[in-house]
Amino acid sequence: MAFKLIIFSLLLITPIVTSQKTSIPKSRPIKTIRVKNGDIIDCVDIYKQPAFKHPALKNHIIQMKSNHLHPTTDQTRTSPKVPSQIWQQYGSCPNGTIPIRRTSINHPTNHPANIHPSKVIVTPHHSFSVVLTEGFSYSGAKANIRVWKPYVESANDYSSSKVMLRNGPLQTFDTAEAGWAVNPKVYNDNNTHLFAYWTVDGMKNTGCFDLTCPGFVQTSREVVLGGDISDLYGSDITIQISKDPYTSNWFLRYNNKEVGYWPGEIFPILRHQANLVQWGGEVSSPNVGTHPHTSTAMGSGKFADFIFGSSGTIKGMLIEENSNPLKPPENLYPSSDEWDCYDAYLLKEYVKEPSFFYGGPGSRNNPRCQ
Repeated sequence: MAFKLIIFSLLLITPIVTSQKTSIPKSRPIKTIRVKNGDIIDCVDIYKQPAFKHPALKNHIIQMKSNHLHPTTDQTRTSPKVPSQIWQQYGSCPNGTIPIRRTSINHPTNHPANIHPSKVIVTPHHSFSVVLTEGFSYSGAKANIRVWKPYVESANDYSSSKVMLRNGPLQTFDTAEAGWAVNPKVYNDNNTHLFAYWTVDGMKNTGCFDLTCPGFVQTSREVVLGGDISDLYGSDITIQISKDPYTSNWFLRYNNKEVGYWPGEIFPILRHQANLVQWGGEVSSPNVGTHPHTSTAMGSGKFADFIFGSSGTIKGMLIEENSNPLKPPENLYPSSDEWDCYDAYLLKEYVKEPSFFYGGPGSRNNPRCQ
């Protein structure tokens, strides 16, 4: 009798242990690619990807191509040729599969912070230096973002540069965003990675990077979300997010390649439109707006440098209004939550198109940021 009880107990415990190991789907990979830098890429059946575990996507049908993102709608600017990701030197995923970077489930968590009265931290634990536009109905945004590898102090911090579309109240907004990030907790290293992210409660309790939880539907077998792009240091990548006017799915394009989309069903507020677009940098840490302040850097780790472009740099900022062709925003407003730690500068006079420069070292070798 005692032996039977032991076996029964083990059967109860085993599912709990295995469910905590990794974020890869429980379905068996069709192919596995091992990369010299330690990454493991699993080629997973496109119909068995993590997205479909989301309750709103139970009967979702994959939309393989956007009805909106095609060359005839994007003749105002050119994008760089799609750079290869490091993993592609070691293999490729077969048709009918998508590549998923194997990684531990390590989502950034919230920590209590003592908000310093001289700081303006609107979103707890997040410090932004951005340029934004608002006041219209936005259905897309695009930009060329320079890739850097900023210093990140601890596993509880991350630094990112991105394009973000947002809608909703100040404390409970929805976002769809993409760009690059150094995020040790999610990626298990301090390298720069391509990322996609979404949240539906103002970054409080929800928030999902890449395919680490259900939501984003990937359609590309060539681009790995979370893939290492450190070799693009100092060059630009192009990020575009655009809502399909027929399906309300928010498609992500990395340079000239469609990666996939956030289904409209997962967004309570952003489903139909955004009311704000912002481009720029973010530092997430329990020690922003506090004393002592985090030494995690933003952008390249240098303050805005509009002369040599050695700081965080974003150019080619365009928006869509009601699914119309891309165009420059009518108004742009630079903003920083912590000017002594990370700053923002918009260059728009005597230039062909506006350029945004941003970043900073945090408190590292910077006595002003205390």
